Amino acid sequence: MGRSLNRLSARTAATIATPGRHADGGGLYLVITKSGARKWAFMFVRASKRVEMGLGSARDVSLATARQKATAARSLLAGGLDPLEAKRTLPDKRRFRSFGEAADDYIAAHEPGWRNAKHAAQWRMTLTEYAKPLRSMPVEQVDTAAVLATLQPLWRAKPETASRLRGRIEAVIDAARAYGDIEQGVPNPARWKGHLDNLLPKPEILRRGHHAAMPFGDVPAFLERLRSYGGVTASAIQFLILTAARSGEVFGATWSEIDHDARVWTIPAGRMKGGREHRVPLSQEAIRIIEEMGAARTCEFIFPGRSGRGPLSTMAFDMVLRRMNAGATVHGFRSSFRDWCGEKTSFPREVAEAALAHVSGDATERAYRRGDALEKRRELMEFWANFCNPPENDILTPLLRRA
Repeated sequence: MGRSLNRLSARTAATIATPGRHADGGGLYLVITKSGARKWAFMFVRASKRVEMGLGSARDVSLATARQKATAARSLLAGGLDPLEAKRTLPDKRRFRSFGEAADDYIAAHEPGWRNAKHAAQWRMTLTEYAKPLRSMPVEQVDTAAVLATLQPLWRAKPETASRLRGRIEAVIDAARAYGDIEQGVPNPARWKGHLDNLLPKPEILRRGHHAAMPFGDVPAFLERLRSYGGVTASAIQFLILTAARSGEVFGATWSEIDHDARVWTIPAGRMKGGREHRVPLSQEAIRIIEEMGAARTCEFIFPGRSGRGPLSTMAFDMVLRRMNAGATVHGFRSSFRDWCGEKTSFPREVAEAALAHVSGDATERAYRRGDALEKRRELMEFWANFCNPPENDILTPLLRRA
């Protein structure tokens, strides 16, 4: 039998397209249906009957793994056991752990190391609500088709959410393999590179429309309209544009984070996407908005919601932008700011990146650049505020490029 084993090469197994059973030897076959579906099967004779035992989709199970499974089945036959019956009755409790249980266990194991409760809540919501079709499935049976069926309803409508969901499903399945629920060597069906990237459009391409940016030349006129609009939300959007901050950072801004004397807003690490404290120098216009909100202060949040006790809702910004037909997303104003920096000023790239709380340069460069260029950024943000709200008799400075 030794010479009849391993007839297929990995390349042949991946490229052969002829329908039928293609023998690898020792009872292992690559089965290709007329529709093009591909699976592995182990064929054996039991009680004078030819029996087929499925070993998994060829898209998810490699040739090497299929051979391992076939070897295990032949060992059972040599011991007088029916491998199909053994597969059904083997007393292995891990076989019955569901994806939902594996996901919950993953969150419980990693939650102590996550930076805040909000991060854990996002993982829990994603893997409970968006991954609901997978939760009742045995984690070892989650295959590419199941992952695709879960992702596709979100992939175009909410590319950012879908991309995070894919990564979290991949993490849960990797952990389940390490735990022993899934056989070693079986590819992760939620893996992106070399797998799902062949089946789904790249999320970066979809996000370009998701975070539509307003041309920076249109921002001053938009801000003038926004001031006329009035209300807490409009003030919060003005503040967001002037500080080039993310929406979540503005929603959660509290009075304790503002140093009025130094004119600095310090956002704690727990509220930053990168997990690092970020200091934002406040322009005169940003301070004006802070003082205006302070005159009607009702709670710890600078921009309170309707109740006056908590922050604005996450939908508040989007609602105002839609009503104003802005043609841009809130996040897109960060792109507007960055484009303005690059095209209209002579400030170094690292200063503009620091204003956006981006990490720039390699590890060595960052190790030597200990500061956060606060005073250089203060000058940059004042120029940005003057561009957004042109003062009378505006005078171009040497640091502004000539058009």
